[in-house]
Amino acid sequence: MTMLKSCEIDYKNPPAKAQEIISAGDVPLGTQGNLLCITGGEGTGKSNYIAALVAGSICNGSTPIDTLGIQVMENINHKAVLLYDTEQSEVQLYKNVTNLLKRAKQKDMPTEFKAFCLTSMSRKERLQAIVQSMDKFHYEYGGIQMVVIDGIADLIRCANDEAESIAIIDELYRLAGIYKTCIITVLHFVPNGLKLRGHLGSELQRKAATILSIEKDENPAVSVVKALKVRD
Repeated sequence: MTMLKSCEIDYKNPPAKAQEIISAGDVPLGTQGNLLCITGGEGTGKSNYIAALVAGSICNGSTPIDTLGIQVMENINHKAVLLYDTEQSEVQLYKNVTNLLKRAKQKDMPTEFKAFCLTSMSRKERLQAIVQSMDKFHYEYGGIQMVVIDGIADLIRCANDEAESIAIIDELYRLAGIYKTCIITVLHFVPNGLKLRGHLGSELQRKAATILSIEKDENPAVSVVKALKVRD
């Protein structure tokens, strides 16, 4: 009962409103303490879309940049912005970061922005590295503004393992709450393009505050962003 009492809602003392880190118009997409999932098929432009979100959080607020129609909260206090890539090579990630900095109109990498290529680590080591580094950068920079995990399925052995899937989503949700940040995850569609991959996708659909799908338009040079789920 003591533990339950701490979870009880006190109606006269409402909880502090979670800050909107990413929004579209008046609709919050990514808030503190929540997960945002970006999904889509191969080559639809997921990495470019993520680059726009990260660019919005490391740019100079006085310089307008193109964030592809989404508002990203200015990182006034220069909190840490972390990008973990589990899928692409170091060369490709470097290229993506270069394009990202161009979009953010930055000549050099801001000290608070850290990008990591985790492909050389084992799957178990990747999650451990993410957890420990988040703790380190939280104290070093006085907080974490945004975390991107490009390839969440590569943190576990099998996307269809129910126990592993529940454990990884619970852990990320816990981290988002502890560090009061928005964790953006990237997960591929299954090959037929109708649902997210395996038990991991099902669990993410339940827990994520927002799921955005990036698809090719009739004109293959253009990608379209659709909201599959928005909690608010």
